[in-house]
Amino acid sequence: MSAAVELLQHSSPLVQTPALRAVGNIVTGDDRQTQVIIQSGGLKELLKLLNHTKKSIRKESCWTLSNITAGNREQIQDVIQTGLIPPLMELLSAAEFDIKKEAAWAISNATSGGTPQQIEYFVECGCIKCMVDVLSVSDPKIQTVALDALENILRMGKQKQQEQGLSDNPFSLMVEQADGLSKLEGLQEGANEQVYQQAVGILSAYFPLDEDLEIADETGHAQPQFGAPVPQGGFTFQQN
Repeated sequence: MSAAVELLQHSSPLVQTPALRAVGNIVTGDDRQTQVIIQSGGLKELLKLLNHTKKSIRKESCWTLSNITAGNREQIQDVIQTGLIPPLMELLSAAEFDIKKEAAWAISNATSGGTPQQIEYFVECGCIKCMVDVLSVSDPKIQTVALDALENILRMGKQKQQEQGLSDNPFSLMVEQADGLSKLEGLQEGANEQVYQQAVGILSAYFPLDEDLEIADETGHAQPQFGAPVPQGGFTFQQN
């Protein structure tokens, strides 16, 4: 395994490409196999390859990292400490679609298994804005990946809100500031069933309707309140 990592340093893409594929296949295994790659210096080499001139190598590097960030929290921390999150965010924001897709997987997997502190770091690196922007891509698979990440982040924000007695979920506010609310609402129109259901779930769980917009009817069920309230005694119409 260490030999494959060493070959990532080779000057020729003809050698780097199969070596990267080998490393990528190894980290699709269990955490023990992933750890061997990490201990062999694989993350430092992947950091270099994220800026490679060859597009396919940048894509393969993101794919490899997505399998590593699917590992345990210690391995996610190794990814953070190696400095891999900022360049991944940059690729997620501005790279070609196929690279962006792999970068989205890498970040989304990290939000799924990460600690609250790790997720805070992802947010500081601009994760929310990047994932909200991905929702505009007309590909249900990558939309689902972005929704997974946002849901993981919002869940952690709700936990933070409860633990610290905050009036609002801080991450919900950041999603709104990134125009995420309108994009989530937009996914309810014309989206595939899975994307639709996931968007509705996020909206109902983390962006509840303003209580001032609801009134209770006689049966105790909430009803939407449209327009101005009717004054007591009814409306008085002026006669000409």
